Amino acid sequence: MTTRLEATTTIAAFTATGRIPQLREALNGALDAGLTISEIKEILIQMYAYTGFPRSLNGLGAFMEVLATRRTNGIEDQPGTQPSPPPPGTDMLSLGTDNQTKLVGAPVTGPLFEFAPTIDQFLKSHLFGDIFARDNLDWQTREVATVAALSALDGLESQLRSHVGVALNTGVTEAELREVASTLNTHVGEAAVARLNEVLASR
Repeated sequence: MTTRLEATTTIAAFTATGRIPQLREALNGALDAGLTISEIKEILIQMYAYTGFPRSLNGLGAFMEVLATRRTNGIEDQPGTQPSPPPPGTDMLSLGTDNQTKLVGAPVTGPLFEFAPTIDQFLKSHLFGDIFARDNLDWQTREVATVAALSALDGLESQLRSHVGVALNTGVTEAELREVASTLNTHVGEAAVARLNEVLASR
């Protein structure tokens, strides 16, 4: 039986790499493992922040097809809960800054954000505000998905290193990250697991 961690890992990695046939299998496995439609949809939505809108949209399209086939076959999957709306008047930049600080463990500053303050605002208000404030998926699952997606893509070692640290800050254990690596090795390929193992070994 697919575990929640394995399901999250494979959904994120296959979405990131655009491997739609494998993604369909992973989506079926995730539903069979008990992930709700809302949780899976949220993983696919979040992927656009790390892999781009096209990959996210393709993943959502594949998920629609999987759900339609399962309904045709008489399978009723759990819808799950919808995210709670933010309180009226919420300042998303302030909320996102608070969330980012909690996730990272300290305020995030640096020359890159001084050079391009707009991207700093987008990260804080949108990624860590609009997205991470959505409470239908916990932060640990969000970070497992992010680590898996970044591991699956070449050239993102800096971001992967950062998000491994964030994952640990949220309560994901090193043993669970090793399980992510094992899942990547089984389902995705040696390059992905090598990237993650290199980051884990450097800590």
